[in-house]
Amino acid sequence: MEFQDVVRHRKMVRNYTTDPVDPAIVDLSLRNATRAPNAGFSQGWAFLVLDTPDDVRRFWVAAADDIDEPDEWLTGMMKAPVVILPCSSKAAYLSRYAEGDKGWTDEDEARWPKPFWDMDTAMAALLILQTATDAGLGSCFIGIPPEKDAAVRETFGIPDDFDPVGVVTIGHAATAEGAKGSPTRRARKPIADLVHRGSWGHPTSPSA
Repeated sequence: MEFQDVVRHRKMVRNYTTDPVDPAIVDLSLRNATRAPNAGFSQGWAFLVLDTPDDVRRFWVAAADDIDEPDEWLTGMMKAPVVILPCSSKAAYLSRYAEGDKGWTDEDEARWPKPFWDMDTAMAALLILQTATDAGLGSCFIGIPPEKDAAVRETFGIPDDFDPVGVVTIGHAATAEGAKGSPTRRARKPIADLVHRGSWGHPTSPSA
């Protein structure tokens, strides 16, 4: 699939078949994820892959309520045969930027106006989504409810210095219909309303 086709066709899939996913595609998505931008080449990320029925169910037991009587959304999501948790390590970034070539001598988090460890790991997650789309698969990125974070960590032994930034599900889409908030049911904002040139509120550069 051409890159522009991947961009156009990528969408959040919330209903899957139970057909298995080729492990080679999962492996490729993970290799692609590690090509994402990351400040200082800190590589402060790790990926928990759950690709057996037992492990996937263990995830939903830890992350959701009422899995024995799921609602429509959870019913569709639980059928995804692959669940990946991209996790970020703040410590890796703070340590990397205290090295000699970066010029900082401490690991003060205040030096970071934004959490690049989470941002970079989220970009890695996007590459997983795009790889799935390129392979003709469906995928979705969701968050872990804050009150379920501890249970997910304990269930899978996620160390304290890594934080899941979200969850990626991968599988074969059960339907081509989009979700209620998708572009198939809700108009996409015009690019002219979103892009500002030279100064906020200008569709063209005021200095041009």
